[in-house]
Amino acid sequence: MLLGKAKAATGAVGVLAVGFVAVIVLGTYAASGAPAAAGNHLALSSRSVPAAYQAPIEQWGALCPELSPPLLAAQLYQESGFKPTAKSPVGAQGMAQFMPGTWAGYGRDGNGDGKADPWEPLDAIASAATFDCALARFVAKVPGDLQSNMLAAYNAGPDAVTRYQGIPPYRETQGYVRSIKSLAQSFTAPVAGSSLALSAQSAGAIYYAQRTLGTPYLWGGNGWASQDGRFDCSGLTQAAYASVGIELPRVANDQWNSGPHPSRDQLRPGDLVFFATDQSDPRSIDHVGIYVGGGYMINAPHTGAVIRYDSIDRAKYFGATRVTPDGAVALPTRNADGDIASGGQGTGRE
Repeated sequence: MLLGKAKAATGAVGVLAVGFVAVIVLGTYAASGAPAAAGNHLALSSRSVPAAYQAPIEQWGALCPELSPPLLAAQLYQESGFKPTAKSPVGAQGMAQFMPGTWAGYGRDGNGDGKADPWEPLDAIASAATFDCALARFVAKVPGDLQSNMLAAYNAGPDAVTRYQGIPPYRETQGYVRSIKSLAQSFTAPVAGSSLALSAQSAGAIYYAQRTLGTPYLWGGNGWASQDGRFDCSGLTQAAYASVGIELPRVANDQWNSGPHPSRDQLRPGDLVFFATDQSDPRSIDHVGIYVGGGYMINAPHTGAVIRYDSIDRAKYFGATRVTPDGAVALPTRNADGDIASGGQGTGRE
Protein backbone atom coordinates (compact mmCIF):
# COMPACT_ATOMS: atom_id res chain seq x y z
CA MET A 1 0.00 0.00 0.00
CA LEU A 2 1.36 3.40 -0.89
CA LEU A 3 1.02 6.17 1.65
CA GLY A 4 -0.59 9.27 0.18
CA LYS A 5 0.74 11.72 2.76
CA ALA A 6 2.65 14.78 1.67
CA LYS A 7 5.62 13.51 3.63
CA ALA A 8 5.78 10.37 1.55
CA ALA A 9 5.23 12.22 -1.71
CA THR A 10 8.03 14.61 -1.05
CA GLY A 11 10.32 12.37 1.01
CA ALA A 12 10.46 9.68 -1.60
CA VAL A 13 12.60 12.30 -3.87
CA GLY A 14 14.05 -38.26 -0.18
CA VAL A 15 12.42 -39.56 -2.67
CA LEU A 16 9.52 -41.93 -2.25
CA ALA A 17 9.68 -45.00 -4.51
CA VAL A 18 7.31 -45.15 -7.45
CA GLY A 19 4.66 -47.65 -6.62
CA PHE A 20 3.45 -45.54 -3.72
CA VAL A 21 4.82 -47.78 -1.00
CA ALA A 22 5.63 -45.76 1.76
CA VAL A 23 12.96 7.39 -10.37
CA ILE A 24 15.54 6.90 -11.80
CA VAL A 25 13.55 7.54 -14.65
CA LEU A 26 11.47 10.43 -13.50
CA GLY A 27 13.15 12.41 -16.29
CA THR A 28 14.07 11.00 -19.67
CA TYR A 29 12.83 7.43 -19.28
CA ALA A 30 9.56 8.31 -17.57
CA ALA A 31 8.84 11.00 -20.12
CA SER A 32 9.39 8.56 -22.94
CA GLY A 33 6.96 6.09 -21.40
CA ALA A 34 9.43 3.20 -21.75
CA PRO A 35 12.11 1.78 -19.46
CA ALA A 36 15.82 1.84 -20.01
CA ALA A 37 18.00 -1.16 -20.70
CA ALA A 38 17.76 -3.92 -18.14
CA GLY A 39 20.29 -4.10 -15.36
CA ASN A 40 18.76 -7.31 -14.00
CA HIS A 41 17.92 -9.96 -16.58
CA LEU A 42 16.09 -12.50 -14.40
CA ALA A 43 13.13 -13.84 -16.37
CA LEU A 44 9.63 -14.63 -15.15
CA SER A 45 8.78 -18.26 -14.56
CA SER A 46 6.31 -19.69 -17.05
CA ARG A 47 2.67 -19.09 -16.06
CA SER A 48 3.66 -17.43 -12.79
CA VAL A 49 1.62 -14.31 -13.64
CA PRO A 50 -1.54 -13.81 -15.72
CA ALA A 51 -0.53 -13.87 -19.40
CA ALA A 52 -1.88 -10.36 -20.04
CA TYR A 53 0.62 -8.96 -17.51
CA GLN A 54 3.71 -10.99 -18.40
CA ALA A 55 5.15 -8.72 -21.09
CA PRO A 56 4.57 -5.45 -19.18
CA ILE A 57 6.09 -6.88 -15.99
CA GLU A 58 9.10 -8.13 -17.94
CA GLN A 59 9.44 -4.71 -19.60
CA TRP A 60 8.99 -2.48 -16.55
CA GLY A 61 10.78 -4.90 -14.24
CA ALA A 62 13.95 -3.97 -16.13
CA LEU A 63 13.57 -0.28 -15.37
CA CYS A 64 16.55 -0.05 -12.99
CA PRO A 65 19.27 -2.40 -11.77
CA GLU A 66 17.68 -2.77 -8.33
CA LEU A 67 14.46 -4.13 -9.83
CA SER A 68 13.78 -7.31 -11.79
CA PRO A 69 10.65 -8.78 -13.40
CA PRO A 70 10.30 -11.49 -10.69
CA LEU A 71 10.72 -8.94 -7.92
CA LEU A 72 8.13 -6.61 -9.45
CA ALA A 73 5.75 -9.54 -9.92
CA ALA A 74 6.23 -10.61 -6.30
CA GLN A 75 5.50 -7.10 -5.09
CA LEU A 76 2.33 -6.79 -7.17
CA TYR A 77 1.18 -10.21 -5.99
CA GLN A 78 1.90 -9.26 -2.38
CA GLU A 79 -0.06 -6.03 -2.78
CA SER A 80 -3.18 -7.27 -4.58
CA GLY A 81 -2.83 -10.76 -6.03
CA PHE A 82 -2.84 -9.05 -9.46
CA LYS A 83 -6.39 -7.81 -8.86
CA PRO A 84 -6.95 -4.55 -10.80
CA THR A 85 -10.00 -3.57 -8.74
CA ALA A 86 -8.36 -4.08 -5.33
CA LYS A 87 -9.13 -1.34 -2.82
CA SER A 88 -7.85 -1.26 0.74
CA PRO A 89 -9.87 -0.05 3.76
CA VAL A 90 -7.74 3.12 3.84
CA GLY A 91 -8.28 3.89 0.17
CA ALA A 92 -5.28 2.41 -1.64
CA GLN A 93 -6.27 1.72 -5.23
CA GLY A 94 -5.65 -0.86 -7.92
CA MET A 95 -3.18 -3.63 -8.54
CA ALA A 96 -0.24 -1.68 -7.11
CA GLN A 97 -2.26 -0.22 -4.21
CA PHE A 98 -1.41 3.45 -4.65
CA MET A 99 -2.93 6.08 -2.42
CA PRO A 100 -4.25 9.00 -4.50
CA GLY A 101 -1.64 11.46 -3.19
CA THR A 102 1.24 9.21 -4.17
CA TRP A 103 -0.33 8.40 -7.53
CA ALA A 104 -0.43 12.11 -8.31
CA GLY A 105 3.36 12.18 -8.22
CA TYR A 106 4.25 8.77 -9.60
CA GLY A 107 1.32 7.59 -11.73
CA ARG A 108 2.39 6.68 -15.27
CA ASP A 109 0.57 5.96 -18.52
CA GLY A 110 1.60 2.38 -19.13
CA ASN A 111 -0.86 1.47 -21.88
CA GLY A 112 -0.38 4.57 -24.03
CA ASP A 113 -3.95 5.85 -23.91
CA GLY A 114 -2.88 9.31 -22.80
CA LYS A 115 -3.87 9.12 -19.15
CA ALA A 116 -2.58 7.52 -15.96
CA ASP A 117 -5.24 5.49 -14.14
CA PRO A 118 -4.47 3.52 -10.94
CA TRP A 119 -7.24 1.05 -11.81
CA GLU A 120 -5.71 0.26 -15.20
CA PRO A 121 -3.34 -2.75 -14.81
CA LEU A 122 -0.69 -1.63 -17.28
CA ASP A 123 -0.60 1.84 -15.75
CA ALA A 124 -0.28 0.30 -12.28
CA ILE A 125 2.60 -1.94 -13.37
CA ALA A 126 4.50 0.95 -14.94
CA SER A 127 3.88 3.18 -11.94
CA ALA A 128 4.96 0.61 -9.36
CA ALA A 129 8.25 0.16 -11.21
CA THR A 130 8.74 3.92 -11.57
CA PHE A 131 8.15 4.48 -7.87
CA ASP A 132 10.41 1.57 -6.85
CA CYS A 133 13.26 2.95 -8.94
CA ALA A 134 12.77 6.46 -7.59
CA LEU A 135 13.06 5.05 -4.08
CA ALA A 136 16.17 3.09 -5.06
CA ARG A 137 17.78 6.30 -6.23
CA PHE A 138 16.81 8.12 -3.04
CA VAL A 139 18.44 5.49 -0.77
CA ALA A 140 21.37 4.73 -3.09
CA LYS A 141 23.97 5.97 -0.59
CA VAL A 142 22.58 4.01 2.35
CA PRO A 143 24.83 1.06 3.32
CA GLY A 144 23.68 -2.49 2.71
CA ASP A 145 21.80 -4.28 -0.03
CA LEU A 146 20.25 -1.64 -2.27
CA GLN A 147 17.38 -3.85 -3.38
CA SER A 148 16.43 -4.53 0.24
CA ASN A 149 16.70 -0.85 1.09
CA MET A 150 14.46 0.00 -1.86
CA LEU A 151 11.78 -2.40 -0.62
CA ALA A 152 12.15 -1.09 2.93
CA ALA A 153 11.66 2.45 1.63
CA TYR A 154 8.50 1.33 -0.14
CA ASN A 155 7.14 -0.01 3.14
CA ALA A 156 8.44 2.39 5.79
CA GLY A 157 9.31 5.44 3.70
CA PRO A 158 12.76 6.54 2.43
CA ASP A 159 13.30 8.87 5.39
CA ALA A 160 13.21 5.90 7.78
CA VAL A 161 15.74 3.97 5.68
CA THR A 162 18.04 6.98 5.61
CA ARG A 163 17.63 7.64 9.32
CA TYR A 164 18.46 4.07 10.31
CA GLN A 165 21.04 3.67 7.54
CA GLY A 166 19.40 0.50 6.33
CA ILE A 167 16.25 -1.51 6.90
CA PRO A 168 14.47 0.10 9.87
CA PRO A 169 13.94 -1.98 13.03
CA TYR A 170 10.25 -2.32 12.34
CA ARG A 171 8.86 -5.84 12.45
CA GLU A 172 6.53 -5.31 9.50
CA THR A 173 9.15 -3.65 7.33
CA GLN A 174 11.67 -6.41 7.98
CA GLY A 175 9.00 -9.00 7.22
CA TYR A 176 7.93 -7.14 4.09
CA VAL A 177 11.45 -7.11 2.65
CA ARG A 178 12.02 -10.76 3.54
CA SER A 179 8.66 -11.84 2.09
CA ILE A 180 9.03 -10.02 -1.23
CA LYS A 181 12.54 -11.36 -1.81
CA SER A 182 11.50 -14.93 -0.89
CA LEU A 183 8.32 -14.75 -2.95
CA ALA A 184 10.33 -13.53 -5.96
CA GLN A 185 11.87 -17.01 -6.19
CA SER A 186 8.44 -18.39 -7.13
CA PHE A 187 8.28 -15.94 -10.04
CA THR A 188 11.83 -16.56 -11.30
CA ALA A 189 12.41 -18.85 -14.28
CA PRO A 190 15.02 -21.55 -13.57
CA VAL A 191 18.35 -20.90 -15.26
CA ALA A 192 18.95 -23.28 -18.19
CA GLY A 193 20.84 -26.37 -17.07
CA SER A 194 20.24 -25.72 -13.38
CA SER A 195 18.26 -27.96 -11.03
CA LEU A 196 15.96 -27.14 -8.14
CA ALA A 197 16.87 -28.31 -4.66
CA LEU A 198 14.78 -31.21 -3.39
CA SER A 199 12.36 -30.58 -0.55
CA ALA A 200 13.46 -31.96 2.80
CA GLN A 201 9.81 -32.16 3.89
CA SER A 202 8.40 -33.94 0.83
CA ALA A 203 8.56 -37.52 2.13
CA GLY A 204 6.72 -36.58 5.30
CA ALA A 205 3.99 -34.78 3.37
CA ILE A 206 3.51 -37.81 1.11
CA TYR A 207 3.42 -40.14 4.11
CA TYR A 208 0.62 -38.08 5.62
CA ALA A 209 -1.34 -38.05 2.36
CA GLN A 210 -0.96 -41.82 1.94
CA ARG A 211 -2.60 -42.37 5.32
CA THR A 212 -5.73 -40.63 4.02
CA LEU A 213 -6.17 -42.86 0.95
CA GLY A 214 -9.74 -44.12 0.67
CA THR A 215 -11.20 -41.28 2.75
CA PRO A 216 -14.36 -39.78 1.19
CA TYR A 217 -14.05 -36.30 -0.29
CA LEU A 218 -15.69 -33.36 1.49
CA TRP A 219 -16.00 -29.90 -0.04
CA GLY A 220 -14.34 -27.53 2.42
CA GLY A 221 -12.92 -30.47 4.35
CA ASN A 222 -9.91 -29.83 6.57
CA GLY A 223 -9.64 -33.30 8.08
CA TRP A 224 -11.15 -32.25 11.40
CA ALA A 225 -12.73 -34.83 13.69
CA SER A 226 -16.05 -33.00 13.26
CA GLN A 227 -15.68 -33.68 9.51
CA ASP A 228 -14.86 -37.37 10.04
CA GLY A 229 -11.31 -36.72 8.86
CA ARG A 230 -12.43 -35.80 5.34
CA PHE A 231 -10.74 -33.33 2.99
CA ASP A 232 -11.09 -31.43 -0.23
CA CYS A 233 -8.08 -31.02 -2.52
CA SER A 234 -6.39 -28.01 -0.94
CA GLY A 235 -7.40 -29.05 2.56
CA LEU A 236 -5.43 -32.26 2.02
CA THR A 237 -2.30 -30.53 0.70
CA GLN A 238 -2.48 -27.96 3.48
CA ALA A 239 -2.72 -30.67 6.15
CA ALA A 240 0.01 -32.78 4.56
CA TYR A 241 2.50 -29.95 4.68
CA ALA A 242 1.31 -28.79 8.10
CA SER A 243 2.33 -32.26 9.34
CA VAL A 244 5.95 -31.39 8.49
CA GLY A 245 5.82 -27.87 9.88
CA ILE A 246 4.97 -25.85 6.75
CA GLU A 247 1.84 -23.72 6.86
CA LEU A 248 0.20 -23.30 3.45
CA PRO A 249 -2.80 -21.11 2.61
CA ARG A 250 -6.18 -22.82 2.46
CA VAL A 251 -6.96 -22.13 -1.22
CA ALA A 252 -5.30 -23.99 -4.10
CA ASN A 253 -4.39 -20.96 -6.21
CA ASP A 254 -2.74 -19.33 -3.20
CA GLN A 255 -0.63 -22.46 -2.67
CA TRP A 256 0.73 -22.04 -6.21
CA ASN A 257 3.26 -19.40 -5.12
CA SER A 258 4.70 -21.32 -2.15
CA GLY A 259 7.99 -22.08 -3.93
CA PRO A 260 9.73 -22.33 -7.32
CA HIS A 261 8.03 -24.01 -10.29
CA PRO A 262 9.71 -27.14 -11.68
CA SER A 263 9.01 -28.10 -15.28
CA ARG A 264 7.22 -31.35 -16.09
CA ASP A 265 10.51 -33.21 -16.50
CA GLN A 266 11.85 -31.79 -13.23
CA LEU A 267 8.98 -33.08 -11.08
CA ARG A 268 9.91 -34.87 -7.87
CA PRO A 269 7.76 -36.59 -5.23
CA GLY A 270 6.29 -34.04 -2.86
CA ASP A 271 5.84 -31.31 -5.46
CA LEU A 272 2.35 -29.85 -5.57
CA VAL A 273 0.70 -30.21 -8.98
CA PHE A 274 -1.99 -27.79 -10.09
CA PHE A 275 -4.85 -27.74 -12.58
CA ALA A 276 -6.63 -24.70 -13.99
CA THR A 277 -9.59 -23.74 -16.14
CA ASP A 278 -7.57 -21.05 -17.96
CA GLN A 279 -4.08 -22.08 -19.03
CA SER A 280 -3.02 -18.43 -19.26
CA ASP A 281 -3.98 -17.39 -15.73
CA PRO A 282 -2.86 -18.89 -12.39
CA ARG A 283 -5.82 -17.20 -10.73
CA SER A 284 -8.02 -19.86 -12.38
CA ILE A 285 -6.34 -22.78 -10.56
CA ASP A 286 -9.09 -24.95 -9.13
CA HIS A 287 -7.39 -28.23 -8.13
CA VAL A 288 -4.19 -29.41 -6.48
CA GLY A 289 -2.58 -32.73 -5.63
CA ILE A 290 0.70 -34.10 -4.24
CA TYR A 291 3.00 -35.65 -6.82
CA VAL A 292 4.32 -39.11 -5.88
CA GLY A 293 6.29 -40.06 -9.00
CA GLY A 294 5.68 -41.95 -12.22
CA GLY A 295 3.18 -39.38 -13.47
CA TYR A 296 0.80 -39.89 -10.51
CA MET A 297 -0.45 -37.82 -7.61
CA ILE A 298 -2.45 -38.32 -4.44
CA ASN A 299 -5.49 -36.05 -4.48
CA ALA A 300 -8.97 -35.50 -3.15
CA PRO A 301 -10.77 -35.36 -6.53
CA HIS A 302 -14.42 -34.36 -6.13
CA THR A 303 -17.69 -35.01 -4.34
CA GLY A 304 -18.60 -38.69 -4.47
CA ALA A 305 -14.99 -39.83 -4.82
CA VAL A 306 -12.36 -40.85 -2.28
CA ILE A 307 -8.78 -39.68 -1.83
CA ARG A 308 -6.82 -41.71 -4.36
CA TYR A 309 -3.97 -41.90 -6.86
CA ASP A 310 -4.66 -40.21 -10.19
CA SER A 311 -2.58 -39.43 -13.27
CA ILE A 312 -1.49 -35.82 -13.61
CA ASP A 313 -1.56 -36.06 -17.40
CA ARG A 314 -4.83 -34.34 -18.20
CA ALA A 315 -5.88 -31.33 -20.21
CA LYS A 316 -6.18 -28.99 -17.22
CA TYR A 317 -2.64 -29.61 -15.95
CA PHE A 318 -1.17 -26.17 -15.24
CA GLY A 319 2.17 -26.66 -13.51
CA ALA A 320 3.88 -27.55 -10.27
CA THR A 321 5.38 -25.95 -7.18
CA ARG A 322 8.21 -27.22 -5.01
CA VAL A 323 7.11 -26.03 -1.59
CA THR A 324 9.76 -24.34 0.54
CA PRO A 325 9.42 -23.11 4.13
CA ASP A 326 10.52 -19.60 3.14
CA GLY A 327 8.15 -19.55 0.17
CA ALA A 328 5.18 -20.56 2.31
CA VAL A 329 5.94 -17.98 5.00
CA ALA A 330 6.27 -15.25 2.36
CA LEU A 331 2.75 -15.68 0.99
CA PRO A 332 0.42 -12.75 1.68
CA THR A 333 -2.62 -13.11 3.89
CA ARG A 334 -6.18 -12.39 2.86
CA ASN A 335 -8.87 -10.28 4.49
CA ALA A 336 -12.27 -11.64 5.46
CA ASP A 337 -13.58 -10.59 2.03
CA GLY A 338 -10.92 -12.67 0.26
CA ASP A 339 -8.76 -9.76 -0.90
CA ILE A 340 -5.04 -9.76 -0.11
CA ALA A 341 -4.13 -7.66 2.90
CA SER A 342 -1.69 -5.11 1.50
CA GLY A 343 1.53 -4.26 3.31
CA GLY A 344 2.94 -1.47 1.23
CA GLN A 345 4.56 1.86 1.92
CA GLY A 346 3.94 3.63 5.17
CA THR A 347 2.51 0.61 6.98
CA GLY A 348 5.80 -0.41 8.55
CA ARG A 349 6.21 2.55 10.89
CA GLU A 350 6.06 1.88 14.62
